[in-house]
Amino acid sequence: MKRKVDLVVISDIHLGTYGCRAKELLNYLNSIQPKTLILNGDIIDIWQFKKRYFPKKHLSVLKKIIGFAVKGTEVIYITGNHDEMLRKFTDLHLGKIKLTNKEIIDLDGKKAWIFHGDVFDASVQHSKWIARLGGVGYDLLIQLNNLINWGLAKMGREKYSLSKKIKNSVKKAVKYISDFENTASELAIEKGFDFVICGHIHQPQIRKIVSKKGNCMYLNSGDWIENLSALEYHKGKWSIFSYEENKEKLNQKEEEEIFELSLEQLISSVTSPN
Repeated sequence: MKRKVDLVVISDIHLGTYGCRAKELLNYLNSIQPKTLILNGDIIDIWQFKKRYFPKKHLSVLKKIIGFAVKGTEVIYITGNHDEMLRKFTDLHLGKIKLTNKEIIDLDGKKAWIFHGDVFDASVQHSKWIARLGGVGYDLLIQLNNLINWGLAKMGREKYSLSKKIKNSVKKAVKYISDFENTASELAIEKGFDFVICGHIHQPQIRKIVSKKGNCMYLNSGDWIENLSALEYHKGKWSIFSYEENKEKLNQKEEEEIFELSLEQLISSVTSPN
């Protein structure tokens, strides 16, 4: 039986890259029934998109998202830096799916400000070629990590994350994450928001931040490359969903009746006035 959830926020799926964990994401999506689904940026990695690499499971994720809209879920797609080409179509309503650059929603009388977060990244805003090069390097690192983890699994040992180790050991990386969280929160406090919700830095987090001007809750949905995480809001409470902590409980059925339709038929059903 699917879990009913008021709101789910996922980000940084990076469909079309070798690091994307589409199979695990499908298991998660097949286990929930959200009223609202927010895709907070970097869903399709247009920067690294290759026609020769877009597996069936990656396409199934897109079909599943459209399937949610067909069944009545409100789907809000917020653009990120890796899918920034979609920003030219901002505020587009495609039937039951909305495309935007940022979103403000009401949650039980409190205001939530949701955006991807790359606006705070100087390398993205001013030197995009450096950011793109970093994206390619990150994907190669993930591929190497997958090979290492395959070997570790064969030996019966636990998986190891190279990029997490690097992020946690490099002081500049730790400071960058802290600065990102504080900057987003300070802006949210100034604007009078109760929640600020981001993605981009691949670090799942729920943290209350207090300043001289007030306080707010900072939330980050993490990613579906390493952390395999999402934010869930239900009955007035926030939580971080971790796939690794819940994978034994998930329904492993990956295919549903809706996947029998072609992607074109699904899109037609979303955009139809009926």
